[in-house]
Amino acid sequence: MIKIKNISAQETYDIRLAVLRNNIDLPYKFKEDKLESTFHLGAFYNNKLVGIASFIQNRIDVIKGEQYQLRGMATLPEVRGMGAGRMLIEEAKSVLKGKDITILWCNARKEAVGFYESLGFTIIGEEFEVQKVGSHFKMYMGI
Repeated sequence: MIKIKNISAQETYDIRLAVLRNNIDLPYKFKEDKLESTFHLGAFYNNKLVGIASFIQNRIDVIKGEQYQLRGMATLPEVRGMGAGRMLIEEAKSVLKGKDITILWCNARKEAVGFYESLGFTIIGEEFEVQKVGSHFKMYMGI
């Protein structure tokens, strides 16, 4: 059974590095990691951290409403398809509702767009490139 818990920024680093920055020379620590408004969630399977997501108070101008950005979401390959990602987003939505946030948005890797759409996110704008990482789309959902 997967359990979602609050974790520290530092606890996200190993999975960020392994999954999101594997052989990519880009920072895996975000400048917003330690801000008081930022929070991090972890998915645990058999008491092992297997999924992470960080939520940062940030906004894009093309969407109205109180906003947070999802950054650094990743799950270990051995638990993909078990619902950890969905559970991370559901817990975040609950936390964000309590903060009167109405919009959650992210820069989604092209290969993850289907996953985000299955959670209720919608693409906004055109495809764009993130240097060394690849094609992305901005996506958002109402909370």
